[in-house]
Amino acid sequence: MASTDPTAPDFEYDELAYLRENAEEVGLPWSGPPTVERVEVAVAGSRCVSALRWGSGPIELVLVHGSAQNAHTWDTVALALGRPLLAVDLPGHGHSDWRDDFGYRPHQLADDLAVVLEELCEEPVVVVGMSLGGATVSSLAARRPDLVRRVVAVDITPNPSSEAVKDIHDFIAGPQSFPSFAEILERTVQYNPTRSETSLRRGIVHNARRADDGSWQWRYDRRDRADAPEVERPDPWEEIESIVAPYLLVRGGAKGSVVTDEGVDELLRRRPGTEVVVVPDAGHSIQGDQPLELARIIDRFAHGDG
Repeated sequence: MASTDPTAPDFEYDELAYLRENAEEVGLPWSGPPTVERVEVAVAGSRCVSALRWGSGPIELVLVHGSAQNAHTWDTVALALGRPLLAVDLPGHGHSDWRDDFGYRPHQLADDLAVVLEELCEEPVVVVGMSLGGATVSSLAARRPDLVRRVVAVDITPNPSSEAVKDIHDFIAGPQSFPSFAEILERTVQYNPTRSETSLRRGIVHNARRADDGSWQWRYDRRDRADAPEVERPDPWEEIESIVAPYLLVRGGAKGSVVTDEGVDELLRRRPGTEVVVVPDAGHSIQGDQPLELARIIDRFAHGDG
């Protein structure tokens, strides 16, 4: 039997083999593997968006990751929620197809996401997005209000901290290939000081692949965008202002959060009464730093209390 240890010579990737580790790391009870399956939706011609479908009932929530992440960033949150939900791999990430037009701006991703929701969701859902995913679900709620019941933006506003964003960009723009798992892990730990090493190991396994020569390479689309066609971009603040669904911003309270006080002030100016929740011991990736607290916040908001 192949090993799920990424440093073992006989390592073989099994994306659902780490869920028990997710649960045990945060003290969630484990009664056996949950119901999870990978699904695909054709969004344009032969191009598909892939997702993890959790549970067997009608989908209640849709979770959307940030740039250079994938659906597995939500594994612990999904386990804690215990509700039927969909965790999406955005185009160019995870198991989803890449866009030949480099169309990875939030409104373009929102249009792809709308097709997924039309296909898989029986009624309007709560959409939760972190970083790029937050910008995407905000755009989706503005463009397709018929698909969205409530919106949760995780550590993102349209005017993020330039210093925090630079740190994220520097990490994403780093090397594509690493000679060993130890080296890709070392760099990841360096740029994610608020995360446990165990969770970062899992994150790499889901977000990189081992080549035949033993090196590790990131999965997401890192091609040069220099020749990407220019497209008209909607104003993100105007989109947020137009959203009719209840809106929640969950902000990290530790180093690494990209949300500024000015961003919160502008959000409240444009959407008076919008709820803002701060998670003190979390940076930008709140789903990785404090997954149980984020699950609690999402669950409360999804059911109308706030």
